[in-house]
Amino acid sequence: MTRISEWRKLPISLNDLCLATTLRCGQSFRWRQCEDKSWACTLRGRIVQLSQDSAQVKYRSIWPSSLDAPPTPPSSAPSTISDQQDEKTLIQDGHDDTGDLLRHYLNLEPDLSSLYAQWSAADANFKKKAPKFTGVRILRQDAWEALIGFICSSNNNIIRISQMVDKLCTHYGRYIATLEGRAYHDFPEPMALTGDKVEGHLRELGFGYRAKYISRTARMVAQEREAGWLDGLRNPESPIYGGKAAYAGEMKPEGRDGYRMAVEKLLDLQGVGPKVADCVALMGLGWGESVPVDTHVWQIAQRDYKFGKGKHSSLTKATYDAVANHFRKLWGKEAGWAHSVLFTADLKTFAERLTTKIETEDNGVVKKEDGEENSKDIKTVTVQRAAIKREAETEDKHDLKSIVQVEEVSVRNKRTRRR
Repeated sequence: MTRISEWRKLPISLNDLCLATTLRCGQSFRWRQCEDKSWACTLRGRIVQLSQDSAQVKYRSIWPSSLDAPPTPPSSAPSTISDQQDEKTLIQDGHDDTGDLLRHYLNLEPDLSSLYAQWSAADANFKKKAPKFTGVRILRQDAWEALIGFICSSNNNIIRISQMVDKLCTHYGRYIATLEGRAYHDFPEPMALTGDKVEGHLRELGFGYRAKYISRTARMVAQEREAGWLDGLRNPESPIYGGKAAYAGEMKPEGRDGYRMAVEKLLDLQGVGPKVADCVALMGLGWGESVPVDTHVWQIAQRDYKFGKGKHSSLTKATYDAVANHFRKLWGKEAGWAHSVLFTADLKTFAERLTTKIETEDNGVVKKEDGEENSKDIKTVTVQRAAIKREAETEDKHDLKSIVQVEEVSVRNKRTRRR
């Protein structure tokens, strides 16, 4: 039978981690919201389910049963021996490492409150936006998953990327378990995406030109690079799960040497340009100084940081580097974390948090007519809501505009005095 752990707790405040923001802001594309508003995703051979209140994150793990699991779809590659051994090791004698795994995956070591204070002291714009977007952490994701997820992000939006990633898992990933009637699969290994029919199948599933990039990159990683090549590009200060941290080198205006090397190596892969490489470096390899510059960030740079004029009037490679270097100078070694807060604030999904509510009151008394025994106090409340409306989060729209719309609503509240 499927083994389900009891609920456990990680003490952490919403200011230090907000799941509802972090899991929806375009970092990871596999988290599903359950009927009870909890979140679920497969991590290292199990389903992890999370819920949160103001003081803690609650979690439980759901482990597969090799006897009850339905067969993985025919197109999937079988689990590797190491996968099977890891799973047995993790669950033998009732041991469950999910707590340690979550501390690693949710990247709970950095003091986020101190980082927010540092960025706010250095940047008035960040200080203005940050209070409505606290608790945004950069996850420590699997590098391979991040690479394929961000290849799917080309000219795309978060909803469609999530749908594509879900199809990859369903058709090529190992089945784990079913929760609330939905089957959960692990993210497919590189070898699972190297078959001759993979590209054509992905095109049938709606991946378009990305199908070729995914298939070719899978072959490059699985067959043309040495084992562990991708994780070898990681920031030593942010090692893989179970690894030991090591010094990553001196910070420079353009980032540490290891970061620059990782980006250059990633650019050799199919479907990886500067933005995708920086996304993978930040969210899959742990290089905190990586600042991906897409159309959202370019708009932020123009609107709030005076880019878009002179030699930086368009988003060329030189301008891309200038924007990233500016943010590294402003925010420091974890500039990519601060960038992600402003990126999140610019997403349509979270636009309601930028709503401003202003109330003015006009109290008056209605005079009684002759013979009338009731008097009514009338309270008029005028509410102004300023909401920023944006276009859909697609990267192929280069002329997105922010429109501030002010809506006035008058509400008449009546209080009646009886005789």
